[in-house]
Amino acid sequence: MYNINSFKIKSSPIILGIESSCDETAAAVISGRKLLSSEIISSATEQAKYGGVVPEIASRAHTEAVGEVVRRALKNADVSAEKLDGVAVTFGAGLLGALLVGLSFAKGLAYSLNIPLIAVNHIRGHLAAAYLVAEDLKPPFITLLASGGHTAVLHTKSYTEFEVLGATCDDAAGEAFDKVARVLGLEYPGGVNVERLAREGENSVKLPSALVKNATRMQFSYSGLKTAVINAVHNAEQRGEELKRADIANSFQRAAIDPLVKKTVESALKRGIDTVTAGGGVVANGYLRDTLTKACQKAGLRCVLPEKRFCTDNAAMIAAEGLTQYLAGNFADLSINARAQIPLK
Repeated sequence: MYNINSFKIKSSPIILGIESSCDETAAAVISGRKLLSSEIISSATEQAKYGGVVPEIASRAHTEAVGEVVRRALKNADVSAEKLDGVAVTFGAGLLGALLVGLSFAKGLAYSLNIPLIAVNHIRGHLAAAYLVAEDLKPPFITLLASGGHTAVLHTKSYTEFEVLGATCDDAAGEAFDKVARVLGLEYPGGVNVERLAREGENSVKLPSALVKNATRMQFSYSGLKTAVINAVHNAEQRGEELKRADIANSFQRAAIDPLVKKTVESALKRGIDTVTAGGGVVANGYLRDTLTKACQKAGLRCVLPEKRFCTDNAAMIAAEGLTQYLAGNFADLSINARAQIPLK
């Protein structure tokens, strides 16, 4: 009989992580804070034919890949399934059909091995990615979250508790990068192509900052910034002017990222916290990484950034957050369902 109250907590467990929230089917194995393997089978190439993720295609791809990616992760970690102490899996947020594939597989595995099922919030997984590169990292610290669904500056008070210091009031930074990519005629995935184009341009297009001025608290907005880019492109086309796409990409990137870096560092200094971390797909952006690293160095702060491969969707970060929840004894019942949306806080 599967009973979540009967499991004993080990100090350094071996945990399998499974991620299937969007177009990446991923599995990873950790032993304590040590990463043993991380595998991904992506359907991004297929999705690119349609200019973005098609939920039905993603779900089918996950169904075909989940067993194989778990097999690879266990093999490369040199760990048999019987040695696992827990299975951590993304249960939200994401595409509902895609989530159900990973969650169903994890449920079956946890039940068959009689080990804890650990339901992981995808966003908390992004926040936990920093632990993969700094085993000595301990709260408190300030975290910049920048992904396709969320953008916020957080005060990470403990392994399981954080305070939202400021957040976007509309669109997320990652979503804005994807929208701008489409406006500029760039291929999917948009974020990396905007960054690549921005390297060829200059900050010469006047665009509004993503920081909301005169707000009662720290607040960001990407809706107006996206509209400004659209207007800049349309105005140039209507005037018959040469469209300087690289300059638009460069100017947009700075307007989107500079305020995030500024407020993240300011938040650390204001609270007397000496460490800054970051997580989310946008943190793979080279300009953000360089700018945040230099700003932290100038302010005398430690900056801990996940490797780029752990910023985009992966199972290593899910396993890392799974470890936190495992040690806290937060196990899930097999009746848990997938959730397309989960509030940040």
